[in-house]
Amino acid sequence: MAPCGVDKMITKTEKTLHLKTNRGRKVRVVREHYVRERVPCYSSLCLDGCDNGDKVLPGDLTHYVVPDAGVVVDYQEILELREVQGIIFTQTACQAVQHSKGRRQYNRLRNLLKDPRHDCVLFANEFQEFSYRPREKGESQEKWQTRCVYSAAVWYYNHLAGMMDVVMITEDREAVARYCSLNSGVYVISVRDYLQNFWSGVQAAHELYGSICQSLLEKESEGAEREFTDYLPAQVLEAGIKSGRYIQGTLNVSKHRALTEAWVTTGGLSDKNTELSSEVLVYGNKNRNRAVHGDAVAVELLPKSEWRGKVTALTEGQGEDKNGEDIQSQPVPTGRIVGILQRNWRDYVVTFPPRDSTQSQSRNSQRILTVPWDYRIPKIRISTQQADALQDHRVVVRIDSWESTSLYPNGHSVRVLGRAGELETEIQTILLENCIHVAPFSDAQLREMPVNSPEKPWRVDAAQAAERRDLRESHLVFSIDPAGCEDVDDTLSVRLLAGGKLLELGVHIADVTHFVPEGSLTDLEARARATTYYLADRRYDMLPAVLSADLCSLLGGVDRYAMSVLWELDAQTLAVDKVWYGRTIIRSSYQLHYELAQALLNGEEVQVPELAHLSSHEKDAKLAQLTRALETLTHVARHLRAQRDRGGALELEGVEVRAQLDHDKNITALVPRQPLEIHETVAECMIYANHWVARKIQERFPHQALLRHHPPPRQEFFSQLVDSAKSKGFTIDTRSNKALADSLDQAVDPQDPLLNRLLRMMATQAMSQALYFSTGATSQDHYYHYGLALDRYTHFTSPIRRYADMTVHRLLTAAIDTEKGRRYAKALATNKEVEELAHHINQKNRAAQQAQKLSTELFQCVYFKDKDPHTDQCCVADAVVYAIRDNGVLAFVPQYGLKGPVYLKNREGQVVSAGQDGGCEWQSGSVRRYSDHITTSSATGTTTLALFDHITVGISVQSSRCHADSLHLELVDNMPHRGTEVPQPPSHGRNQLVQEVVRLAEEASQQAQEKAAQRPKMSKQEREFCQSKSPNLYLLLEEIRDLALMDLMDLDSTNSA
Repeated sequence: MAPCGVDKMITKTEKTLHLKTNRGRKVRVVREHYVRERVPCYSSLCLDGCDNGDKVLPGDLTHYVVPDAGVVVDYQEILELREVQGIIFTQTACQAVQHSKGRRQYNRLRNLLKDPRHDCVLFANEFQEFSYRPREKGESQEKWQTRCVYSAAVWYYNHLAGMMDVVMITEDREAVARYCSLNSGVYVISVRDYLQNFWSGVQAAHELYGSICQSLLEKESEGAEREFTDYLPAQVLEAGIKSGRYIQGTLNVSKHRALTEAWVTTGGLSDKNTELSSEVLVYGNKNRNRAVHGDAVAVELLPKSEWRGKVTALTEGQGEDKNGEDIQSQPVPTGRIVGILQRNWRDYVVTFPPRDSTQSQSRNSQRILTVPWDYRIPKIRISTQQADALQDHRVVVRIDSWESTSLYPNGHSVRVLGRAGELETEIQTILLENCIHVAPFSDAQLREMPVNSPEKPWRVDAAQAAERRDLRESHLVFSIDPAGCEDVDDTLSVRLLAGGKLLELGVHIADVTHFVPEGSLTDLEARARATTYYLADRRYDMLPAVLSADLCSLLGGVDRYAMSVLWELDAQTLAVDKVWYGRTIIRSSYQLHYELAQALLNGEEVQVPELAHLSSHEKDAKLAQLTRALETLTHVARHLRAQRDRGGALELEGVEVRAQLDHDKNITALVPRQPLEIHETVAECMIYANHWVARKIQERFPHQALLRHHPPPRQEFFSQLVDSAKSKGFTIDTRSNKALADSLDQAVDPQDPLLNRLLRMMATQAMSQALYFSTGATSQDHYYHYGLALDRYTHFTSPIRRYADMTVHRLLTAAIDTEKGRRYAKALATNKEVEELAHHINQKNRAAQQAQKLSTELFQCVYFKDKDPHTDQCCVADAVVYAIRDNGVLAFVPQYGLKGPVYLKNREGQVVSAGQDGGCEWQSGSVRRYSDHITTSSATGTTTLALFDHITVGISVQSSRCHADSLHLELVDNMPHRGTEVPQPPSHGRNQLVQEVVRLAEEASQQAQEKAAQRPKMSKQEREFCQSKSPNLYLLLEEIRDLALMDLMDLDSTNSA
């Protein structure tokens, strides 16, 4: 090796690479390779002054472990366990993962190395002069990699002057025999021996090791005969995509016809395929060619003669396919998958088949075809010695491979969730299926939290008081939330200025980022979660409770830090004169709940708790001041809403208020929608603040601001809405949001208020999803928020439960600092980093919405499961037909907020026939579909169901051993429900319904609190996760605010069925 010019610390050598050309020919390439003496070791024991940065391995461990390249490739899951500490990943091993496992697993490894919660580091061994080992002539890749890793282990031991033993782990027996005794202090052992000797108590590691070993043993091909065609080489796929021959997109398997029907969603095809839509049908398992739901694929279009249509009949049972006799729509572009661009395999929850089903398989090898909980995932073959013990259990598995010679993918088990059907097991299944991981907050994270206790109460810091604008004495600040709210992240203020010529409106938001520094462990955890997860019976907070329920909660009568936006408005026109943004100190004077605030506006005699101790004269004066503030606030909010209405803001139908109680009167599901005007007032102020903050950060940081846009929906998605409204004589104009809003306002049937509600639900289903984005990645004409009719929008008002809001708070702080000539403490994220963050948050938000929906469905099934559908009147309800299909209708049940199919033809070919009294029974006959109605004909006559007809349905639970239970709707009577014993919501107004439901919810909550008082022990969730278990009405209402454009019901059941 020769010195390389000026820097004597760098040495030039050569590196030999063995590569393949596009045609598969092997070539030998020799490249220059530079090594140096000083490379960071990332150990706290370093005596050599290495530039190690912040993340270093602790010095109080018994050893450091250096895994061989093969170990990292095959056993990375074990190394990801937090219990396994002191891991040194070599550059050699990481490159092996990148080349053999692909980008997804390599990114997992990179994220592991970045995560300060894991004791692992990356050592650039191939750039360290004394650890680098050139590949010798005739040496295999695997042997060279093992030699490099061992050399790195020896270097570490010597570099740390023998202060730390180093263990190299490898599955190469020859390497163990060769290197085990070469150097004192450097031990070379197998993975099994390592786990047994050093981590014998980490049961998860041993179970994973056994599972992975079995999977590796079974990895050999199933046979010589190919079941699928091989994928095309990557170079061919790339060239074909560029030329337009192949189309790239994401595979979405139909939930209802999982065995035969899947769609490749392209997000807009190239100009070369102008006749195509944004979806390509992939029909049949062979054409799917081993692609799994969620994979990024390349698809080749079939000849037009082989194109197929969408099945337009309802499918009985998700994932079940019939014999091809279903009526189809007009043929649509159809193709076959020719290559995988990116595998998106994740953890899957499976159930072992019944004992008799496994007998047909090889019991010697214990290779079992497990059934995934998600209908869209194919059966997964795993090898296990515990097949009998795991009967009726939910098990987490991972796919390892899917060879072209196998009908099914091969995988291995990771852990057991619990017995199928048990509530906790089903909830954990929902979380895992949506890639939601909510481990307990670690001790290290909790140590970062400020202290607020009776012995050591938290107080405003003098330095902060000097920097912030103090509003405690000058402003009447108050919050308006549901009764009993603990997590108050927004407060309001309003006052007159300049002798009544100006009006100041203030929105004050919890200053979470003051307590959560960027890059801290708490920040990293919040970023990973991205949101608070709400389930029907619990929530998992994004932040520890000391912040979310205490120091960041803007409670009444206590000093709190806030981020404030203050507008000075003309008192007459309400035009904006000036806007101020900044950090403040506030003290909320009143912690109002919605009903109390509304009662004050209505002029009713009510008691305000904060005024109870005052004299009559003082109380009247304070009450008058508060009422004037509420009236002024409502006046401003009406003006703001009218402004947005003129721009085309939409009022869409989301989820109605409904309390679901179990037998002990505890809330099992609460999905509210608050109709009181005061709630709309608060929401309008929050929207206003979000809009103005979006303007501020976008103008200051035009290429790296985090905004939220709502793209206009595609016109073809409005077809059901337009056709349904037309059947009732209404015209829906969908050319713009303004035209749509006006059309929906006019589509009112005085005889049936539900009609307008259903039309708004259909409009909601047609909407695209609102998404976060980086301003540097999108042109300004795409910033528009279609639903809110705003040119710029972001999320600023809920940093306690949304990481996007925390990011926006930091951007706003940076904008304020730069305006004042101060340098922001930390460099801002680049456009690429913001876009990656936006993509991550969007994914987590979708997961949170889906988990919330599935948990609600779970508790709905729990509610009905113990009820006899034939005798219990709770199982009979009124329903409204909102869509026609070939063999039935889709119906909405207002009483329970349910939507689902109602079959008029069963598998035996029988049809529903209604008698003169409306009662229905199954008879031989036929069914015929029309655009706005469907008829069945039998020996007893003809039965007709039309759009928006009210019918009576029976509700029962369809149990499933391997999948989630589901609700089944059956036609009982073709007339509206006439029962008087069923607890129906009052027909004379939504407000009374809401008040009744909230009353029931409050009674249930009070009873739950009394019951908890008798049992002071904390729940398992509170004990393990430091999180709340009972649902919080305020937070659920806040969630509805953000989901105003999201119908949480299953869109796939409508669009695919």
